[in-house]
Amino acid sequence: MTLPENNDRTFQVDLRGLVDLLSHHLYSSPRVYLRELLQNAVDALTARNNLEAGSYGIRLYADGATVRVEDDGVGLTEADVHSFLATIGRSSKRAEKIAEQRADFIGQFGIGLLSCFLVADEIHVVSRSARTPGAPAVEWRGRGDGSYTVRTLPASARPQPGTTVTLTPRADAAEWTRPAQVHALARHFGSLLRHPVTFADGTSGPAVPVNAEPAPWSLTHPTPGARGRALAAYGEEVFGFKPLDTIELDLPAVGLKGIACILPEAVPSGRRHGHRVHVKGMLLSEQAPEILPDWAFFVRCVVDAESLRPTASREALYEDDTLAAVRDALADRLREWIAKAAASDPDLLARFLQVHHLAVKSLAVHDDEILRMLLPWLPFETTDGHATLDEFSRTHRTVLVTNSVEEFRQVAAIASAAGLGVVNGGYTYDRELVHRLPEIRPEVSVADLDPETLTAHLDPVDRETEMAAAAYLARARDALAVFDCDVALRSFQPASAPALLVDSREARHERTRSQLAREQDGGLWGGILGHLRQEAPRAQLILNQLNPLVRTAVAIDEPELARTSAEALYGQAALLSRRPLRPAESSLINRSFLDLLAHALRKDS
Repeated sequence: MTLPENNDRTFQVDLRGLVDLLSHHLYSSPRVYLRELLQNAVDALTARNNLEAGSYGIRLYADGATVRVEDDGVGLTEADVHSFLATIGRSSKRAEKIAEQRADFIGQFGIGLLSCFLVADEIHVVSRSARTPGAPAVEWRGRGDGSYTVRTLPASARPQPGTTVTLTPRADAAEWTRPAQVHALARHFGSLLRHPVTFADGTSGPAVPVNAEPAPWSLTHPTPGARGRALAAYGEEVFGFKPLDTIELDLPAVGLKGIACILPEAVPSGRRHGHRVHVKGMLLSEQAPEILPDWAFFVRCVVDAESLRPTASREALYEDDTLAAVRDALADRLREWIAKAAASDPDLLARFLQVHHLAVKSLAVHDDEILRMLLPWLPFETTDGHATLDEFSRTHRTVLVTNSVEEFRQVAAIASAAGLGVVNGGYTYDRELVHRLPEIRPEVSVADLDPETLTAHLDPVDRETEMAAAAYLARARDALAVFDCDVALRSFQPASAPALLVDSREARHERTRSQLAREQDGGLWGGILGHLRQEAPRAQLILNQLNPLVRTAVAIDEPELARTSAEALYGQAALLSRRPLRPAESSLINRSFLDLLAHALRKDS
């Protein structure tokens, strides 16, 4: 059997399946039906103004039984209805005769009208074209099963050019089609639209404006202070918090205007806030983090743009070169605000850094300009308490920085008493930033703190004291050998500290690896670990000769009691270091406590 050469077929579309696809995967909620109707109306008005300038508007009606949207736009002919309303994916905004004006329109995908099937089973459209003088009105009825009808109507059905779309909602869509909800959705999506929009609920009352107030940044104000207060009030109305400050945004190249509101409270590092983005006045998204870089998590923005492209769902921005350029330009505006605050408003800068120092640190790591401007004013945890690097470096010309939080907590009290200036470098960005301090303060040197640096600042005890304590120290080293820990006797402040445990995370990891290599000796895994093996640095328990408890302990003659006291001093020093305890250490702390308690009870009895 020979098949005919031309075996082409046409795709068949299951409209119900397509609507289900839209409702569950393209649109976030059925409420978008009203945004799509408003968008179509706005684009029709734009096309009408391109054809003949005039004062055109949009009228919404909702009485609980129907929802109706009327516009004075360019309208459709019968041929347009067949071509654009009945062909999924084809948009009148793509017609060649207005291709050069596509940038004027919000919608360009030809699927927006389908969103009405999320709330209704039938869409009723009556339209009259302004492009063809004397053209009759055209009625189109589209149904959810994929069928539609078209007929011409007398001129009286639509005396003026424009389009009326009427929906009869399904019972399960009442949540989105009640009059109050329709009015709220209209204000939500259309509050910044440039064409007048009114709403009426079918009662005897007059229609009320939906977008009576223009965008606040388009208004003039008598003074900069009044403008700042007006923008802050708008930011508080939109986001629900009183901004620490507002930054006016204006990018003429892409027709973007808006504000950035500085959050009054700190947020977790890396948390990306959603920003409120309008495109040509229509709300596109309340959750558009892509408009700003990741480090700008201390602001929330509301902007209206002309040249940004929405995705097909019109609920996010299309990632292209324009969006990337806008993101970079807005980032520059935020940097300019920080620079201005640093130069002319130290009180504002101090409030900002107190709340958002982590965000600024993340920016300073990658931005040399911000680093030079703000690094000296950023707060860090130090042995002098929380202080800026500017304050800290005035007292300490040599700044030592730890690799981890636990190392800082191990040495903070001892280093402070010894006059060492140590910064906690264990928090995100801190160590890297502190090491860059000499770039701004050349007279200051920065170095990592290591155990040798610290122990070099502890005073040795005299030879007689060392000899008297030798037997105790030997028993203590034997008791703590299981932890690869050496024991030494020194004198240091504060005298209230009986012992200092000097042990880094890297050293513990190396000892663990060496132990595994010994246990796996001879196997493949043991060979790998053995190849990586280095001389494992030992921990060091430094006993404080100035502490009364230590002076009593080193004089103990009873071997078991000496061993127990050494274990107890190790356990207490490990607890003070605030690092995670190994199971063997937890067991040692419990055992030494019980042994000392038993010894005290025997002595009393």
